[in-house]
Amino acid sequence: METKVKANGTAKRQTATVKKDVQKKLTEQAIGKTVVPEKKETVEKPVINLDDRIQKFEKLKGLASQRERLAETLTSLTKFNYNQDDSSSFVLRDSSNLEFKTSNTNLIKLVTSQLQSTLEQRKSEVEEQIVQFQL
Repeated sequence: METKVKANGTAKRQTATVKKDVQKKLTEQAIGKTVVPEKKETVEKPVINLDDRIQKFEKLKGLASQRERLAETLTSLTKFNYNQDDSSSFVLRDSSNLEFKTSNTNLIKLVTSQLQSTLEQRKSEVEEQIVQFQL
C-alpha cells in the first residue's frame, strides 16, 4: 500500500485501490471464477477396542434372541384356546413333581391375561433397550 504526501506534509493513505481490489475479489467469488477453499474440520475417530466391540455385539445378539423368545411365547399364548366347557386345564408342576391343576376357566383366563400383559411389557422393554443400544 502506498502513501502519498499532500502539499501540507500530512500523509494520506490510498484507500481507493484497496476498495477496488476487495470489490473485484467479491465480484469474482459471486460469479464463481475463484473458489475460496473451505476449511475442513478433521474429526478424530476414537480408538475402538475390538474386544469391547465384540462383547457389545454379543450383548446385542442376546437382547435380540430374548426378544424373539418373548415374541414366540406371546404367539403361543395367543393361540391358546380355553373354552367355557371343561376341555382346558392349567397345570403347574415343581421340581419335586408336586402339581397344581385346575380346569376353572375364569382362573385360566385371569392367569393367561396377566401373563400376556407381563410378556408384552417385557418385550417392549427389551425392544427399547435394542433401540437405544450403541456399539
